[in-house]
Amino acid sequence: MSTTQKIAVVTGAGTGVGKAAALALMNKGFTVVLTGRRKDKLDEALAEGGGKGLAVTADITDPASVAALFKTVTDTYGRLDLLFNNAGAGAPAVPMDELPFDKWKMVVDTNLTGVFLCTQAAFRIMKNQTPRGGRIINNGSISAHVPRPMAVAYTASKHGVTGLTKQTALDGRQFDICCGQIDIGNAATPMTVRMVDGVLQPDGRMMPEPRMDVAHVGNAVVYMADLPLDTNVLFITVMANQMPFVGRG
Repeated sequence: MSTTQKIAVVTGAGTGVGKAAALALMNKGFTVVLTGRRKDKLDEALAEGGGKGLAVTADITDPASVAALFKTVTDTYGRLDLLFNNAGAGAPAVPMDELPFDKWKMVVDTNLTGVFLCTQAAFRIMKNQTPRGGRIINNGSISAHVPRPMAVAYTASKHGVTGLTKQTALDGRQFDICCGQIDIGNAATPMTVRMVDGVLQPDGRMMPEPRMDVAHVGNAVVYMADLPLDTNVLFITVMANQMPFVGRG
């Protein structure tokens, strides 16, 4: 492996924000391990980016699957320079007292526990490799700051990601491991198609919300990823300018 080759892992890389970030990183020269649940989508994204990397299916909620993923990374490349914890899930918009436990658990397992498991695996590699260190970027959300109506599982999990980001940044400091968070508002992906027709607002109205090109998110991830390890972006918000966030609620 070339000493200048940078190895990245992107979770949830088959579609949406994860795909945009993977493509942007590959365009910047990173070798990217794209991971997610659908091999066909991962293969398509890898090919679109020029094929420099791997497409590896994994379930980030399963410790054994996460361990196998990162073993593949080290067996293939011998190191890890970047982890973008992007994979996430939401639950149906229902009143808090009506949310089934299995839906709550699925969201928390994916959005928080999955991020922890991948962070832990990456931390071990980055702490012990030569040259030492690396960077972890977590996909937070506007919901890491303010909730949407009837989104208790998603909101709570994303607030948890913020705490995990801060703790990882602190605990990684002595090992040259940087950790930052990108909070994204209304990127144009399959997950936000519903916003075109209208989404529930705190006053009870259904209102369409503007979206932005998801490529801008990929570019922001590259900016964070390409910094030297003596510099960190702890939090960055990239959002559609006309979306209701400042003053929301």
